[in-house]
Amino acid sequence: MRRPMPPDGSNNLNENRLVSGSNQEDDHSLDNSLRPRSLDSYVGQDSIKSNLGIGITAAQQRGEPLDHLLLYGPPGLGKTTLANIISSEMGVRIKTTSGPAIERPGDMVAILSQLQQDEILFIDEIHRLNRVVEEVLYPAMEDFFVTWVIDKGLKARSMNLSLKPFTLIGATTRYGMLSAPLRDRFGSVSRLDFYNVDDMTKIVERSARILEVEAEAEGISEIAKRARGTPRVANRLLRRVRDYAQVIADNVITGEVASTALQTLSVDVLGLDGVDRDVLICIIDKFDGGPVGLDTIAASINEESETIEDVYEPFLLQLGFLDRTPRGRIATRKAYEHLGIKYVSRNGGDKLQARLDL
Repeated sequence: MRRPMPPDGSNNLNENRLVSGSNQEDDHSLDNSLRPRSLDSYVGQDSIKSNLGIGITAAQQRGEPLDHLLLYGPPGLGKTTLANIISSEMGVRIKTTSGPAIERPGDMVAILSQLQQDEILFIDEIHRLNRVVEEVLYPAMEDFFVTWVIDKGLKARSMNLSLKPFTLIGATTRYGMLSAPLRDRFGSVSRLDFYNVDDMTKIVERSARILEVEAEAEGISEIAKRARGTPRVANRLLRRVRDYAQVIADNVITGEVASTALQTLSVDVLGLDGVDRDVLICIIDKFDGGPVGLDTIAASINEESETIEDVYEPFLLQLGFLDRTPRGRIATRKAYEHLGIKYVSRNGGDKLQARLDL
């Protein structure tokens, strides 16, 4: 069954998903209060933390700005948090903006010219920079100056402006959309991975302490297991379960309370919600488990193909529920088993046909 279009006509059903790693309107104040302020208090991503610690110490010893850094990975894993931690550890200010907010080359020049010695410019969604704006960054990142053209026609002339040494930190969920010239100018590129359950448990424990939520180990574990390896999702689930416990269970998050609350919210034991299940069932039920093209899946569930590829697929791939092949997406045996769908061998076992185990 096709889903209804959102009221704004955006055709993007990810905006209000409880398990979406994307930033939502009511996340802002919560994220700020729960964000770690130092590398020592930042849980997980150990390899990145180790490399950053060495780079920060070396830069401070030389009295230089940190190398330009590109952070990429699915939303909600802590790219913005890391940028702010780097600013704190370096003892410098950070200017935060985003790719879509910088519309003209002059806007970029204005931002760069205001940076002071060794300060950090953090550009979120850097893959969405206009290419003309992006070109302003090339000499700025390499030689700390900018060039732009003023006037038009015969009166056109180039202007050069020297900049104070600075560090650019870019964040993106779509590494492949960055142009090669921009990628090559980053001294360090780090990919943030989904967090394991142990790290997620530590994150939920820390957030519960900060929010002064009474939670038993089993309750924290239930939330951690269903948080899709994403801190932002974990904090959002913790807040929802806290509300449930406050109304139903005397303000104590036990294992049973967390499990019941999350089941009520349609978040299953692995963190899949209704949209994830729709993607898998679409492939299995409508297309015999695949292979099926991304655009066909998108049309079948009334969602954008880019959203499926960037938001839904990474976690399903991590769980081993999907395979990408040259011919399209295939649902794996693990996906069938999780959904309670059984295999029926066909054509001597060369093809698997899905049938709902009703």
